[in-house]
Amino acid sequence: MTNTLNRELSNRHIQLIAIGGAIGTGLFLGAGQSISLTGPSILLTYIIVGFVLFMFMRAMGEMLLHNTEYKTFADIAHHQIGPFAGFVTGWTYWLTWITSGMAEITAVAKYVEFWIPDLPNWITSLSCILILMAFNLTSTKMFGELEFWFAIIKVVTIIALIIVGIVMIVFAIQTPFGHTSVANIFNNGSFFPHGASGFFMSFQMVVFSFTGIEILGITAGETKNPERTIPKAINSVPIRILLFYVGALAVMMSIIPWQDIDPNNSPFVSLFALIGVPFAAGLINFVVLTAASSACNSGIFANSRILFGLSEKKQTHHLLMKTNRKGVPYIAILVTCALLSITVLLNYLIPNATQVFFYVTAISTILLVIVWMFIMHSYAKYVKSHPENHKKSAFKLPGGINMARMGIVLSPIWFILLALIYLRYTRKARKLEANNQREK
Repeated sequence: MTNTLNRELSNRHIQLIAIGGAIGTGLFLGAGQSISLTGPSILLTYIIVGFVLFMFMRAMGEMLLHNTEYKTFADIAHHQIGPFAGFVTGWTYWLTWITSGMAEITAVAKYVEFWIPDLPNWITSLSCILILMAFNLTSTKMFGELEFWFAIIKVVTIIALIIVGIVMIVFAIQTPFGHTSVANIFNNGSFFPHGASGFFMSFQMVVFSFTGIEILGITAGETKNPERTIPKAINSVPIRILLFYVGALAVMMSIIPWQDIDPNNSPFVSLFALIGVPFAAGLINFVVLTAASSACNSGIFANSRILFGLSEKKQTHHLLMKTNRKGVPYIAILVTCALLSITVLLNYLIPNATQVFFYVTAISTILLVIVWMFIMHSYAKYVKSHPENHKKSAFKLPGGINMARMGIVLSPIWFILLALIYLRYTRKARKLEANNQREK
């Protein structure tokens, strides 16, 4: 037994892990609701959030390449700000993935119901955890292989939708919603049909859909040739966001006008059904099943490495740093899977998987944003502490320390704005409910 991690992730693993991290189940299932609440301005939301997250990734990438011995971004916070910052960053990110992992495992159970409605959710949840645990215990390379193929499935599905959609738009195909045209995006009301509040409320949904984009910072310690691989993966983030999110949603709204998109159904299912794919619902169910499994797989990997790093810094039990002969922190993986198994109990006690899903996703997004803020603060400290290294870096954050400070300052303002808009919506909902009660 050793206490070291092995660099087993190749360039193709890292590229597809980066793609997979940027494409969550939210795109396949939640896009309909996002579009109905926001309208065409959802495209702008994805561009803005995508830009901000690209800047975040560049900052993280610069620091990872400054010291290739960093295993996770908790190590970055520990080294740049101090041990307590590393402790808070590590444990906060750990909690983010525990809650997200529980949600995704529950989602897997929900998707399996599509084919086997009589199978109890807790059996599906337990099976998912055991299978992914077995793969993660095998080797880091096996984790990379799983993520590679999970990402391939998502990418092929999105590209197929975009190609078919473009053909339909070019030939102005007649559908039950009229002729397909890019004009459908703009011809049916304002670009901001629900005003500023509707536009701003979409940011929370979009941020959540990018959960996992930062997983690249966890793989750094086990990546072959990080100096070449990491910049390549990060620099491709904007193209991926424009293609997979903005491109896919623009094609959807060109074929089905945004106000005709059913918020309760996946627009992917609607579009594939529209072009005559008889198994459209089953196909998309398979894709989101693999997307949720991918998120679970990433959660097990990320949390085991976070626990390994915290143990290395003597901020949790020393046994969590133990690795097997393949360089896998097996005790950290077993502990992570044991905690995720709480979901099995929840699914046993609460048969409604959707209800469990909402219980455990309530805090994930805000925890993740807190981690992102710590990383940007670490970057600001890094630039001040290592000005020469920053100056010589071949992979700088555009805008440098000013860009990092902007993110740190704007984040609290952003949360206050969201809270005010949320209060406005809840007051409206209460008034509407009170009026309905009086009418009865």
